Amino acid sequence: MRGTGRDDTDAAMMTGGAHAARRRGPRGRLPFSSKRVLGPISVAALLAVLVIGAIVVAQPTGPAPAPAATQAGEPLPGVTTPTDQPAGTPAVSTPAATTRAPAATPTPKPATTRPAAPAGPAVTSKRKGVGVWTFDGVSQALANSTASWYYTWNVNHQGVTTPKGAEFVPMIWGAKSVTANNLQQAKANGRQLLGFNEPDMGGQANMSVDQALELWPQLQATGLPLGSPAVAWGGDRPGEWLDRFMTGAKARGYRVDFIALHWYGGDFTTTNAVNQLKSYLSAVHNRYKLPIWLTEFALIDFSNGVRFPSQAQQAAFLTAATRMLSGLSWLHRYAWFGLPATDKDQTGLFRTGSTATAVGRAYQAAR
Repeated sequence: MRGTGRDDTDAAMMTGGAHAARRRGPRGRLPFSSKRVLGPISVAALLAVLVIGAIVVAQPTGPAPAPAATQAGEPLPGVTTPTDQPAGTPAVSTPAATTRAPAATPTPKPATTRPAAPAGPAVTSKRKGVGVWTFDGVSQALANSTASWYYTWNVNHQGVTTPKGAEFVPMIWGAKSVTANNLQQAKANGRQLLGFNEPDMGGQANMSVDQALELWPQLQATGLPLGSPAVAWGGDRPGEWLDRFMTGAKARGYRVDFIALHWYGGDFTTTNAVNQLKSYLSAVHNRYKLPIWLTEFALIDFSNGVRFPSQAQQAAFLTAATRMLSGLSWLHRYAWFGLPATDKDQTGLFRTGSTATAVGRAYQAAR
């Protein structure tokens, strides 16, 4: 599910030198010109005086030549080329100076670097993730959430800066997303890949099992660890969408590395909801014997329209559910739905980059 309208046709979410001036001092000239003939007695003395004077006057009166250490080919003091920038960050070129003025003090030029990832609390669990779509302050909210990974229902994360220590996971959303460009971006942007989003739902990827199986080899060809299509419901039932897909994939020798699931609870009593979630996950794991990624979950009742619990009820469920999930060795990751909180998205964690909801504060504390 993506309750705020994410679909297959959405636009993609994101993605000098220092020189010293050359100076010259004035050159001295010999100021001698005589048109008179002197007597024999004074000629020798006069010549001696003139020679001595010429030697003195002929000395340069300007600055001394630049020291050898600052001649052409030598770098200026205080100007260095960075060597510890992240991979992919262009280094600043620092052309060598020609002749530096003796009194000049070069000013180092700042290195060009990528914007730093937003600062936030330390990640609290390697399993803990969140679904993200853009809003004002999204990058800071993601950093403050303490999530260790996130996804955007897309192959990139345009408009979202990945916090230090966190991981972006790309997704191939639906049939129209299976393009050479998207597959290339997914491979470049992530270390793991999520398959189709709720192909069993008309309002979402809406794919037949045969269509999904036909396209699957292209996702598999990325070489990334690959998650199953994430069904909206019935992942534990024989004959339902996921079961038919997994049966077909096995028959064709296709690779599925983990099972992606969604779960939304309509019973807002914490104990009941946590037990129902655990029962569903365990049944799916027992059926396919593969690691599970719970890529969407929250309390939302869809039985008669859309009904949300109170913030206190949602926060209590989140706290108890994440504690339960941490005890399942085969539950490799989970992602809350979702990061932004609005009047429409009442399960969200943050209203602004720094304003967490009660649910957001429970998520921050989750281990």
